[in-house]
Amino acid sequence: MDLESARLIAKGICTITMGGSGIGEGYLIGKALEAIGRNPEMEGSIFSKMIIGVAMAESTAIYAFVAFFIV
Repeated sequence: MDLESARLIAKGICTITMGGSGIGEGYLIGKALEAIGRNPEMEGSIFSKMIIGVAMAESTAIYAFVAFFIV
């Protein structure tokens, strides 16, 4: 296997990671909205925890994006 094919495989893995992060964010937001719908008086607490979770998931996507361009 030459260097170029290894690079393309690494970029593919980075792309899959970015896609997985997007799926995770959507799932997280959907579950948070579901929880708010079931328990509206806890909206502030659920929303703040959701924002922290989305930021962590987004950081994974940003790391993969950076790695994509470094490779």
